[in-house]
Amino acid sequence: MSNSPHSLYGAVEAGGTKFVCALGEPGGRLVAEASFATTTPDETLARVADFFVEARVRHGAVAAVGIGSFGPVHVRRGAPQYGRIARTPKPGWEGVDILGEISRGACAPAAIDTDVNVALLGEARHGAGAGCDDVVYVTVGTGIGAGLMANGRIVYGFAHPEVGHMHVPKLAEDAAFAGVCAFHGDRCIEGLASGPALRERWGTGAENLPPEHHGWTLQARYLAALCVNLLVTCAPRRIILGGGVMMQAHLFARVRMSLCELLNGYLDFAAYGIGLDELVVPARLGGRAGVVGALELARDFATAG
Repeated sequence: MSNSPHSLYGAVEAGGTKFVCALGEPGGRLVAEASFATTTPDETLARVADFFVEARVRHGAVAAVGIGSFGPVHVRRGAPQYGRIARTPKPGWEGVDILGEISRGACAPAAIDTDVNVALLGEARHGAGAGCDDVVYVTVGTGIGAGLMANGRIVYGFAHPEVGHMHVPKLAEDAAFAGVCAFHGDRCIEGLASGPALRERWGTGAENLPPEHHGWTLQARYLAALCVNLLVTCAPRRIILGGGVMMQAHLFARVRMSLCELLNGYLDFAAYGIGLDELVVPARLGGRAGVVGALELARDFATAG
């Protein structure tokens, strides 16, 4: 496939709560956008198809569509289950061929990846990771997930990484908290530091906890432990922390301080020309990272051959 550099591409941010559809140019302007609640597969994917039908009428053919999907989702191209939702607690969605349905509805070729990998692509090219080839994007919200980029390429194994279920040491002062992960309880970072974990532990959401609340000290320590594991495993030049919980600007200084304490001088960042303020950073694109990244995914797919 080959396309004009001015081709229009489609983007679908397929979230567990809502879908966002867009049409535009990678890294540039959007010419159409719509969002709606995630309901049943039939209803939701029909609305996606309706969006692209109208988009074709108004703006012409779509060169390709990039999809960032909630998961787990099969993302290995060429695999029999590629593009299908894997085992998920979301009723009715397991096994749905989300890639095929959207591609047919848009009358365009399509590629799919996880929502966090697509957000990583957006942040790496147009946001807080621009200029770096080795980047990790972590979203801390309803769940915790991360996308890993090494040498400019997103990292996969037999499936996409599930960083949110990385086991981290539980703090002694947090012993009474049972965690919220349905699989690991209080043994993984999602069970200890996601938005629902904060709400369960403190009885209110992250947005209602004042900066001086002790909960942020615990949160910073858990996120710092996650960052340590990412640093010694992947050695990224930048760790981008996004998602609703990370809207607390004061949290970043706490995470960096806890990171230094946990590393205890082990990594000599200065020798690599890295400052902590540029190592652990907030997301720059905010809620737009998914759409921006999906447009990039569409262009990559369309121009690959």
